[in-house]
Amino acid sequence: MTTIQYVAAIGLSLVVFVTMANFVVDLYARGVVRSAIDEGARAGAAIDSSAADCERRAGDVLAGLLGRAPGRSVDVSCREVDGAVHADAGVVLPGWIPGVPAWSFTVDASVVKEMAP
Repeated sequence: MTTIQYVAAIGLSLVVFVTMANFVVDLYARGVVRSAIDEGARAGAAIDSSAADCERRAGDVLAGLLGRAPGRSVDVSCREVDGAVHADAGVVLPGWIPGVPAWSFTVDASVVKEMAP
């Protein structure tokens, strides 16, 4: 009987460990997306830049820090409205254990567009 209890306890502790690791990785991914959106909005706010520059910069930061992990979905969009650059990202991070729902959230940032004097 002790062996069955030991195997069950080890299995349960591994599930808890994987769940905690998934949580930490998802928090890191959220921070990376936040930084990418901020960087993109700042890049798009320069005098001679556009919304495409914003999206390109955000994509570069995401590729550099997050990579292209399978299953991760980050959709970045930038636009200029009323003298400001608005950057938005829709994110879906799937759970590592079957049956655990994906974590989806949105992040947005806005920066006032620079104007020539």
